Amino acid sequence: MANIVILGSGGFGLALAIAAEHSGKHNVTVWSKFQSEIDDIRTHGEHVQKLPGVPVSESIAMTSDISCVKGCDMLIFGIPSSFVRDVAKLAKPYTDDRMVIVNTGKGLEEGSLKTLSEVITEEIPTDKLVVLSGPSHAEEVARCIPTTIVAASKDQEAAKSVQESLGSDFLRIYLNDDVIGCEIGGALKNIIALCAGICDGMGYGDNTKAALMTRGIHEIARLGMAVGGNVSTFGGLTGIGDLIVTCTSMHSRNRRAGILIGQGVSPQEAVEKVGTVEGYFCCRAAFELAQRLGIEMPITEQLHKVLFCGGNVREALGALMKRPLVSEI
Repeated sequence: MANIVILGSGGFGLALAIAAEHSGKHNVTVWSKFQSEIDDIRTHGEHVQKLPGVPVSESIAMTSDISCVKGCDMLIFGIPSSFVRDVAKLAKPYTDDRMVIVNTGKGLEEGSLKTLSEVITEEIPTDKLVVLSGPSHAEEVARCIPTTIVAASKDQEAAKSVQESLGSDFLRIYLNDDVIGCEIGGALKNIIALCAGICDGMGYGDNTKAALMTRGIHEIARLGMAVGGNVSTFGGLTGIGDLIVTCTSMHSRNRRAGILIGQGVSPQEAVEKVGTVEGYFCCRAAFELAQRLGIEMPITEQLHKVLFCGGNVREALGALMKRPLVSEI
């Protein structure tokens, strides 16, 4: 029986807690920075805003005391990308070399342009860092709907421990050693999902979305390979798989924010209405990284103009359609 601590009591953090507790093999503790959030979950027996109708068992311990990390076997980061570094700093004094550390966040750190595994290992040096990624909406994982994801690590024993500890009859976990490829796929698909939502909000159809997703995975792979990712990763669960689910589902906050933008709502207001929209922040970081590496990413470039430079969505789409004619491959 493992002692598992999950940092973050939002949708995905709780979904993983429920999945781990469902196995009956582990002691599970969820940490939140906000005692009020814990109190609300205990009062209602569920997270009313993030996972309505999904009971949170009393057997899942909940605390706002970060010292709960001490002595755990597996430490899981289940928080938005912008808070990962700060929370890693809080947790560091209570970590040890024995722990397997898991990141589930999908994004790039603004400013440094680093992946979240790089951010975590800067604050908590470890060889046992595992990235858990793939098409996995919290709303479905928490309801035990069949889901497949990937545990990626340079330490395959650490990845196997995650596979065995969290896997179940409804959560199937594959292994991969391409950490950077899995992270780039998971982060940049949010950019394309924002664009997919914009197209939906503008009233465009299936043809447009299919084109966007296909060319989107092409430029995700282009950047991913430039930073050391394996091309085959982008055809897998953390690439095209995660892209499909995020571009097509109303569970996706990125898509929902994009729909509002396509309907004429300003990007900033759309983000405020929807909440955490990882693609909004990742777009700027990915754009800057592509510029630094000299990588052409036309969809990301046009979205960057819309989000941060006052660009018009119809002009952005027109610019993509009018690009010089080339061979597909």
